[in-house]
Amino acid sequence: MANTYIEMETLKFLLFNVHDLKTVLEQEQFAEYDEESIAMMLDSVKDFSDKELYPYYREMDENPAHFKDGEIIVHPQVKKYMKAGGEMGFLSGPFSYEAGGMQMPSMVVHASAFIQETANNHLPGYIGLTVGSAELIVHFGNQFLKDTYVPKMMAGEWSGTMCLTEPQAGSSLSDIVTTAVPNGDSYKINGQKIFISGGDYKGAENIVHLVLARIKGAPAGTKGISLFVVPKNRLDADGNLEYNDVTTVGDFQKMGQRGYCTTHLFFGDKEDCTGWLVGEPNQGLKYMFLMMNGARIAVGRGAAAIATGAYHASVSYAKERPQGRELQRTGKKDASQEQTLIINHPDVRRMLLLQKVITEGSLSLVFLTSRYQDLSQSLPDAESKAKYKLLLEILTPVVKTYPSEMGITSVNNGVQVLGGYGFCSDYILQQYLRDIRISAIYEGTTGIQSQDLLGRKITMENGKALKLLSEEIMNSINESMAHESLKPLAEKLGSKLELTQKVLQSLMGYAMKGDYQRFLADATPFMEFFSTIIMAWQWLDIGREAQKALVSADTSFSTEFYENKIHAMQFYFKYELPKTTGLSEILMDKQALTLNTEKQLFA
Repeated sequence: MANTYIEMETLKFLLFNVHDLKTVLEQEQFAEYDEESIAMMLDSVKDFSDKELYPYYREMDENPAHFKDGEIIVHPQVKKYMKAGGEMGFLSGPFSYEAGGMQMPSMVVHASAFIQETANNHLPGYIGLTVGSAELIVHFGNQFLKDTYVPKMMAGEWSGTMCLTEPQAGSSLSDIVTTAVPNGDSYKINGQKIFISGGDYKGAENIVHLVLARIKGAPAGTKGISLFVVPKNRLDADGNLEYNDVTTVGDFQKMGQRGYCTTHLFFGDKEDCTGWLVGEPNQGLKYMFLMMNGARIAVGRGAAAIATGAYHASVSYAKERPQGRELQRTGKKDASQEQTLIINHPDVRRMLLLQKVITEGSLSLVFLTSRYQDLSQSLPDAESKAKYKLLLEILTPVVKTYPSEMGITSVNNGVQVLGGYGFCSDYILQQYLRDIRISAIYEGTTGIQSQDLLGRKITMENGKALKLLSEEIMNSINESMAHESLKPLAEKLGSKLELTQKVLQSLMGYAMKGDYQRFLADATPFMEFFSTIIMAWQWLDIGREAQKALVSADTSFSTEFYENKIHAMQFYFKYELPKTTGLSEILMDKQALTLNTEKQLFA
């Protein structure tokens, strides 16, 4: 099954045709790039991933990262991958030329990372977190921090992490207690952080931690949190590395992504841990969350990548596995016939099509969101930038959540396609299912994303982001109405926009009365409702682009390729979009059955 984990034609169709990368490349910021060079680059990433990532995927699961004698032992490929990532521009890609980077569009960065993650989702996280922590330094750090850390991180010589979570606080960052005491130009850091991905590993010359902590006397809650660079090893007066009192006290053995280490760190065990303030005091959470859009797109992208690998493994199996016989027109089976391949059974085809629409639709949403990110940064006028920034804001919780939650559903269907073999370690589907499960928890759980969508993004600027998004969807609907075959689907999507308004009108009644607990009680069902409609929009755009290609006899891809996209669109509109009707009934039902009351429901 080597090298069957991704279909590059679909990736390029979504990137170049559906989401019009060319418009982004026309912006002055990205003038050095063209479609041909990017296509060649992506092909080279695929070749690299085939050779250096995919062959180690199962091996890293079977020989997981682990804590031994005070160190984290990881697969040797981690260090090799970091070095290659520096050489190939995986680390420097998103950064500006001024910062020493390649100034690559976000759409292309995500396409490259997606290819790598479909091959082996255990490795790219090491680079992803290094990029994220370096971005914080580039955007908010002083020149000393930029000069000291960023070049080494971009080269893949030093890794990076983001250290938010503490044992007693979990997702409640207002409750963190790690302290920072002024000490001249730096601070003494003391505290512990848990669930730190890529937090330490044997062979790494240095790990640069971006740590949230409280300066003594800071305000309580999130308003008193500052951000610090706290390296595992600091530079002495001669420019040599010396230990900075950052101790790995253990690791977390996980059900999935076992090759991607997750650590428990203690800062200042011997009261000799030095940190350097990033930006202004008490602004740490603001800085961290300015980088969070990219991190949340990356989580959705990673989930889509895992689900994509699982989909292609499922299809490969279904094309090879004979079992049972097809029903005759009489409704009976002919036992004298040879067994048929399971891909010929309608229920198996239904499960495979569900995997297909979830995975390809999720990648489409990743490209759309990253397109908005590119345009919000590169367009010349402030009004257009502001528009795309709002569109990015409202879609960020969706692009993190839909691929994560529905990706689990997709891979679960893949296990079902394999039947009993899907549950066995001899086959790879069980690993994909274990690996993807963390996606709904990473970078803010589904519940947190859902409350962000309904409680903040839908209502922000008096609903302006939602209005802009509705206009984008209506543009797609109107363009699709020109194609007779797409008209019924476009009309269906239009009716779902009207249903969205009814649902929001019902829910906003609670908010207007000040009953915010009731308003947000069903935020997660709302996320499912809303994201299902967003994905119908994606599939309408995909189907329309395929239909246009067929009408114009475009030979960029095969006729069969375009027809398969249209078939998948029709499948989504028949099997997935109607689920919003039931969800709308849940959301508009007046009963409040989950609020905390005096009833002992769980005794």
